[in-house]
Amino acid sequence: MSGSKLLPLGVDARDARLIDRLHGDLPLADHPFAVVGAELGMDEDEVLERLRRLLSQGVLTRMGPLYHIERAGGKFVLAALEVPEERFDEVAALVNALPEVAHNYRREHAFNMWFVVATESAAQCDAALAVIAQATGLKVHAFPKEREYFVGLRLPTVANRGDS
Repeated sequence: MSGSKLLPLGVDARDARLIDRLHGDLPLADHPFAVVGAELGMDEDEVLERLRRLLSQGVLTRMGPLYHIERAGGKFVLAALEVPEERFDEVAALVNALPEVAHNYRREHAFNMWFVVATESAAQCDAALAVIAQATGLKVHAFPKEREYFVGLRLPTVANRGDS
């Protein structure tokens, strides 16, 4: 690429460095964004403003910790529906209306709508899946987690691949 930087619209090299830095551990400190900022030559206010802008622009969709919800008594379930094409938008609206639905996405497959249900208890999860089945009139295929895996996937920004 010889020096060219292919960054998403509205993302500069400082944003890219910040994204890469926050893709891992956040310092355990009273002001973690001040610590991160100091590492990157920014102050805490600049770090926070950049994060707000990246989230509002949709460059980042989420900023937060990952939890082992089952250790706290909760439950996550990946689920799927076989939605007739002519009902897809209607069913998506019904599914997305539930606060227990963490996210929902379309796939080119017989099971064409996949979503994650996240609740504080196994009973609440079962209830949410039952509500979806009743509201849509469709069979919900639930795929609860059987085993925990850690995949340390890190995708550095293009600007930080050694070509800068």
